[in-house]
Amino acid sequence: MSGGCCSYSSSQDAKRVCDKLKIPHYTLNFTEEFKKYVIDDFIKCYQECKTPNPCIECNKYIKFDLLYKKAQELECDYIATGHYAKVEYSDKYKQYVLRKSQEERKDQTYFLYSIDKKILPNILFPLENYTDKKQVRNIATENELQVAKKPDSQEVCFIPDNDYASFVEKNITKKIKKGDIVLSSGKVIGKHDGLIHYTVGQRKGLGISYQEPLYVLELDQEKNRLIVGTEKELYKNKLYADELNFLVDFENWGKRVFAKIRYRASLAEVEVEKQENTLEVIFSEPQRAITRGQSVVFYDQDGIVLGGGKIM
Repeated sequence: MSGGCCSYSSSQDAKRVCDKLKIPHYTLNFTEEFKKYVIDDFIKCYQECKTPNPCIECNKYIKFDLLYKKAQELECDYIATGHYAKVEYSDKYKQYVLRKSQEERKDQTYFLYSIDKKILPNILFPLENYTDKKQVRNIATENELQVAKKPDSQEVCFIPDNDYASFVEKNITKKIKKGDIVLSSGKVIGKHDGLIHYTVGQRKGLGISYQEPLYVLELDQEKNRLIVGTEKELYKNKLYADELNFLVDFENWGKRVFAKIRYRASLAEVEVEKQENTLEVIFSEPQRAITRGQSVVFYDQDGIVLGGGKIM
């Protein structure tokens, strides 16, 4: 890959750090697995009118599965990553748990809910108590590490230009078709360029004018329609989730459960009912732009991650 955290230059940066610290450096080739579990899933989600989160898939299949297994082969006791999160033993649950980091704004537990709870005792998050990246960069500077001033990686690593729709269009065989833009009432008010170009909550780029601002409410794959409406219509208080992963057994969740539907969303109290392999989730307050394909992640009142799943 040419950019992001998986690039050749990043691998060389890591090697230079290891050389400086006098520790072994290994480069592992997970190209095929990354394509299968992350890139192909990303494309498939857009084809199914879902909005994927490739970082969650990468953590689940690459970092905390394949990489962890390789670490075991190398007789390593732990695997460590730079996520802002905590692993600790909970007397309440009588097990190791994943907990929100000290810095709320940087907490990344949302991306980690899908890992196997059995490996939690063997995970280290060295940044768990840091509240500012400047602190971390200062440590790197003091130790003369060349990565101290390296810019943060923001984009999806396999789409360096951030043009998701073009990437998907180039990598699928199915032709992207234009279709109707309709109000929730069913009234046709325009044409869309293909549903892969849109996501729930989107306002800009609709290419239509109307008497009030309109937002994407739903991608109707069956009829190839883009359903739009007012911002008020974006708010819903219920969702269903599947592809579940429990870091704490569901029977032990307790009465007070909180959830978030995207990384930057605020926690909201919820009622959760388990129905075979799905969860019905009812929010105490309506949530803006609940989106298929994104994840809903659950926490207890102490910031411990209970589990999560994919929004249906």
